Amino acid sequence: MTQKTSFLIAGSHAVIEALRNPNRKVLRLYLTEEAKKNIHRKNPTKNLLKDIKIIFKSKKELDKYTSKEQLMHGGYIAEIEPLDQPDLKVFIKEKKECTFVCLDEVTDPRNIGSLIRSATSFNIDGLIVKERHFPSSSKLLYKSASGSMEHLNIFQVSNINSTLKNLREKNFWVYGFDANGEKNFTDIKWEGNNVLLFGSEGFGMSKHTSKYADFFVKIDINNKIESLNISNSAAIVFHHLSYIKKKFKN
Repeated sequence: MTQKTSFLIAGSHAVIEALRNPNRKVLRLYLTEEAKKNIHRKNPTKNLLKDIKIIFKSKKELDKYTSKEQLMHGGYIAEIEPLDQPDLKVFIKEKKECTFVCLDEVTDPRNIGSLIRSATSFNIDGLIVKERHFPSSSKLLYKSASGSMEHLNIFQVSNINSTLKNLREKNFWVYGFDANGEKNFTDIKWEGNNVLLFGSEGFGMSKHTSKYADFFVKIDINNKIESLNISNSAAIVFHHLSYIKKKFKN
């Protein structure tokens, strides 16, 4: 078995959610005294720090871990191992009516982190990303996701196009989000299995990947504005889908 490479994350939400996740291996913590007290205050019924090596530092000492990224750590730094990778083929066999979000050429950790936070908030079933482009050990990613990295299935695949092809063969509809889409996304019924495909902000989805979209849809916005930030676009879409599903269930 290959040894997992550990990495650092920063910020109270990211660190506390990592501690709460029974599947996450936390190797050591670098905390201020106040941060330690706060962890106990927020989790009065469970000792999250049991059997974890804690190294106490001042806020200034902790700054050196995050100064490069210009991140606010709030007194919390953790060294963690990556989670075990979920298997997409197994997942879709065991679950009916899946909604996945798929990112093509999106690499900015802040945007991806914000998108993960929204996807978790509105019960998206998983995120499909290209392994090579996903900043899996980025402090910025974990900080922007605000603890949501512990709650969303992230499927890192070697090839986005072949993954989309396989999902289409398994009765998934692929919706590409594009400013020039034929329909407003709110006009879709959003039944069955769906993949929400988003391209990069600057260039959109690659020409080759766009061939795997069944439909192109858009978010109707003020025509004086060219486009929305990808994480904002995704949050609007996720919220709408969550609303439709709840309405349909009731």
